[in-house]
Amino acid sequence: MITEKLPKYLLGKYQLIGTVTFSVLFAVVFLNIYIPFSETAWFELGDSVMFLRTLVFIAAAIMILVLSRLLMYRSKMLFEMTYLEYIIWCLLEIVVISAFYTWLTVDMTSPVDESHLKVFGRSLLYGSIALGIPYLIAGMYFAIIDKNNTIRLMNYENVVTDEPQKPDSSMQKITLFDNSGTLKLSVSPENLYYIESDDNYIKVWYTDNKGELKQYMLRCRLKTVEDSFKGSGLVRCNRKYIVNIKKVTMLRKESEGYVLDLANESIPSLPVTKTYTDIVLSYFTEESPLLEPIED
Repeated sequence: MITEKLPKYLLGKYQLIGTVTFSVLFAVVFLNIYIPFSETAWFELGDSVMFLRTLVFIAAAIMILVLSRLLMYRSKMLFEMTYLEYIIWCLLEIVVISAFYTWLTVDMTSPVDESHLKVFGRSLLYGSIALGIPYLIAGMYFAIIDKNNTIRLMNYENVVTDEPQKPDSSMQKITLFDNSGTLKLSVSPENLYYIESDDNYIKVWYTDNKGELKQYMLRCRLKTVEDSFKGSGLVRCNRKYIVNIKKVTMLRKESEGYVLDLANESIPSLPVTKTYTDIVLSYFTEESPLLEPIED
């Protein structure tokens, strides 16, 4: 798991800002609790010279975190970060800030009984607590928020309704919820064509009751959608697309691989990459109850 790709929601602009803000507030509170138990602590928020030096340290630490997270945000354009790389990055932030704190501590308190290395070791310990804990809490919080930004399949077979059930109706709806859990869109699988990834968002392409092709955008990862619909007719065919197999009219083999044509002329053909070829082809077998195989 540690070598898996880091979820994009951890590298979002607002998530990074929230992580820095929460970490700074947590660290300030923690250091004020830690001061009475340390012989070399100089951190002070009172009216004194030390207060000015404290402000300098806080400002410098915030600047280090802001620059680091800005680089982290830009890095997603260059490469996909893994969990391990993210952990190492966070540890380096803690090491740099701890080293800066050690330098200020040695300069202002001039400890006689402790070596610089020992001071740094203690600074690194408390720095890991002051920043590591809020990093972990923030990551868990954003993971929970992202989990709620999901697309769900709701079964209404056992729901009492005043609407007559249509013949051959599956009585299922694909529903989309926002961050607060509010229902935003409910669409029948028969009207859904495909779902497209757009950075930290997804675009759901479907037809309305007039037969017009529409799209609905929701903050959600395509991986979340894929996990939610394993074993259904919604199949991942590309790192960017999930297609409704029931809406596929033709599977074509081209020089660069397979291509899917959907039952709507305004929708361009969707490519099937090698990673997902076997999965897609499994739905085009004689045993598949979803669709008969169609090829050029």
